[in-house]
Amino acid sequence: MVTFLLWCLLLITFWPLAIAAIILYPIVWIILLPFRLVGITVDGILELLRQLIKLPSTIIRKLNE
Repeated sequence: MVTFLLWCLLLITFWPLAIAAIILYPIVWIILLPFRLVGITVDGILELLRQLIKLPSTIIRKLNE
């Protein structure tokens, strides 16, 4: 909501920049999308490695219960 209100304020004060922001936002989002996907993939791989390292202690803890 705050973003929308700031955009409305920008539209009132400097409308060419507000229109440029409306046009360029989807283009920038599409350009940055592959980087987000790579980030999600790397995060998943690191979490998998973290769980593999913790696996022996988890098994021992479960067996001692």
